[in-house]
Amino acid sequence: MVAQHFDAVVVGSGFGGSVVAERLARGGQRVCVLERGKAYPPGSFPRRPRDMRDNLWDPASGLHGLFHVWSFRGLEAIASAGLGGGSLIYANVLIRKDERWFVHDQPLGAGSDGEVEHWPISRADLDPHYDRVERMLGATPFPHVDAPKTAAMREAAQRLGLEWQLPNLAVTFAGADGEPMPGVPVAEPDGPNLHGLPRTTCRLCGECDIGCNDGAKNTLDHTYLSSAQRAGADIRTRSEVRRIRPRAHGGYEVDYVAWDREHEGRPTRARDVAHTTVSATRLILAAGALGTPWLLLRNRSNLPRLGDALGSRFSGNGDLLSLALRATDDDGARRVFDAAHGPVITSAIRVPDEVDGGDGRGYYIEDAGFPAFVEWVAEAQATPGTARRATTFARRWLRSRLARHFDSDLSAELGSLIGDAALSSSSMPLLGMGRDVPDGRLSLRRGMLDVDWTIETSQDFFDSMRATMRDIAEALGAEHRDNLLWLFKRVITVHALGGAPMGRHVGEGVVDATGEAFGHPGLFVVDGAAMPGPVGPNPSLTIAAFADRVADHILDVSRVAGTPTSGSSAPAPSGTTPVATNVVAPTSGPESATAVSTSPDADTDRHRAGGPEPVVTTLAFTEEMKGHVSLGAVDFDDGARSGRHEDCDLMFRLTIDIPDVDAFVDDPLREGGATGWVACEQLGGRLPVTNGVFNLFVDGDAADVRRMLYRLWFTDAVGNPLTLVGFKTVRDNRGLDVWTDTSTLYVRILRGHVDEWPRAAEASPDELGDDHDVVAAGIITIHLLDFAQQLTTFRVTGPDASSRVRGMAQFGQLFMGELWEAYGRRALDAVGEER
Repeated sequence: MVAQHFDAVVVGSGFGGSVVAERLARGGQRVCVLERGKAYPPGSFPRRPRDMRDNLWDPASGLHGLFHVWSFRGLEAIASAGLGGGSLIYANVLIRKDERWFVHDQPLGAGSDGEVEHWPISRADLDPHYDRVERMLGATPFPHVDAPKTAAMREAAQRLGLEWQLPNLAVTFAGADGEPMPGVPVAEPDGPNLHGLPRTTCRLCGECDIGCNDGAKNTLDHTYLSSAQRAGADIRTRSEVRRIRPRAHGGYEVDYVAWDREHEGRPTRARDVAHTTVSATRLILAAGALGTPWLLLRNRSNLPRLGDALGSRFSGNGDLLSLALRATDDDGARRVFDAAHGPVITSAIRVPDEVDGGDGRGYYIEDAGFPAFVEWVAEAQATPGTARRATTFARRWLRSRLARHFDSDLSAELGSLIGDAALSSSSMPLLGMGRDVPDGRLSLRRGMLDVDWTIETSQDFFDSMRATMRDIAEALGAEHRDNLLWLFKRVITVHALGGAPMGRHVGEGVVDATGEAFGHPGLFVVDGAAMPGPVGPNPSLTIAAFADRVADHILDVSRVAGTPTSGSSAPAPSGTTPVATNVVAPTSGPESATAVSTSPDADTDRHRAGGPEPVVTTLAFTEEMKGHVSLGAVDFDDGARSGRHEDCDLMFRLTIDIPDVDAFVDDPLREGGATGWVACEQLGGRLPVTNGVFNLFVDGDAADVRRMLYRLWFTDAVGNPLTLVGFKTVRDNRGLDVWTDTSTLYVRILRGHVDEWPRAAEASPDELGDDHDVVAAGIITIHLLDFAQQLTTFRVTGPDASSRVRGMAQFGQLFMGELWEAYGRRALDAVGEER
């Protein structure tokens, strides 16, 4: 099949992807949206324990649910997998980023090596886009200002002298008459939503964060995505993107896994599922602040010019959860928060930042609710009270039965069994978020996403927030409790940001202020990954406004360039191969690792003439080399220096196999097979060599030069084919530099599986891979201890002991003979001069 082509492919359907998809589709562009999760119409969000058990995202385990839970060394994170992205499970809050919190060149603090947080956009840049997004999402404040938890937060703010507000929420509270009314139909004047199902207004049930079954939340599937579909966007669910790559003549190709219903509930590996390919003039990445960097890191070999900022500026937006428990009024009576009544969040307290007159980094603290069933769980766990009430009820009931005094009215007894519900009714979670230090780093570790982040550099920020939470709880007569994770110096974030940040140049960011990647025109990042630091308040509105601004830029550029819209089945670009629906990465090439070319020798000629069976001696040894490369580098020395600075390690461990020592010695190309693995975390960890060739001491570009050549085929973590090509040069220089020459390998990694390289005398080593797309370059070496270990790995096989001894002697004579040719005369001359 020819890859289907679009003007734009959007990966992800959250606050970045949905906004761009809708704007571009409305602008006449051919748009394809790829969402890994499934659609959730009203009424489809799980509630039963059995269904909630499966409501997690891990297709390899057969789970295709809504919640994707990540666990890293410093924190836990929760993301969403479903049509509408994070809007399905967020708390609806729409707060604009504070004007002065768009900081410029603000130092990150001690230990940051002079790094700064810098926002290349301002509040003024985003204000018109904030306006547009708020209109689209139906932004409105909570109308029941005297609800218990809302009033409590207002009272606490007044007592503490802090700013309190009713933020806009993306929730429909009012019916057609404009009056708040739970459970009445929601009018949709622009047309039916993409689910084709009715919606009703908010029932104040506190279930926002587990999916709104009423459709009262103005989630992205009901708003932007429905509008995009009406404008002609092709929206594909259960479509998880795995590979991205530039096309030869511009644009990008995208491979995705189609997770069909038949895979749900059944553990399935991605490589066993059909892959589909689409192409686009522009690729819009919006898979979230964990998904987008993960996708870029895994496809780094195809995008080498992204620079070292990839993975940087990660933060959790200062997320912190604590609890206000068992509140009482001033007179000691129990105070009711009724946290399960209403949307999850209704109000917010703002603590100013040092940039606007505060002390330290600013933050917001918001009331939080929960579904009503959580109250039942809380009461059931409130031992010993629950156990005592249950025992009392059972004793009274049993006494009445044994005494034959039957009392058919059990109302009072049942009421006492439930108790006064003091814990659940007088307790309330507090949610904090703000400007923590964005010094985290995302990388690949054995092919999996890893986060290097700790609360230590943000300790002052968190201490200040916890102190304010404690003050709020005390102002409400409640007991303050940290969540259990805090006891282990860990946090859980639902607002991960950074990883592919905006910047002024490639040294500072992955994308510019318009969201376009440095060095890769037409590649955009429009989600939370593009934020160069914490937003402060709930970040969804700022992400959506930024995406709206990027969409304006793309449409303006398209109008100026006169970009035509594309048909649904445009041919693949010239010079490319038509893409099959089921894409399988090649695992072998025209040469196998053990099938090497040899020249006929005298023994073989005798055998063909009917002589005795030839004596074949084989030899193998293992070699391990380590060093550094830099993605995007071409020069070996520059790549090694940059790779060392970037911690971009490269190593390989190879077994060199010589199937016929006699033929190997006689063959001027001296070619053997190489099997083993290449390891580089930036390319996906340890990667097996699928085809390898090794050449020992072939002629160089001068009479006194010999080369050792390596060519290794492998694939990166997502199956992109790569070739490592390298050379060692043994040269007659002044001085005995034999160890340096024979232990230093100059390497380049090329895109694709390359089956030839310069090795003739007239070819310069610097031309190695010049005719191909170079992904990385650098230098690796044999360490002395590794070389000592290598000497113990030589294995010779033959029909008898004498043949094995002869084989080893032949190889040793060849090896030392070539070294003598290069170095021996200089050594003799030096000895003669001393005499």
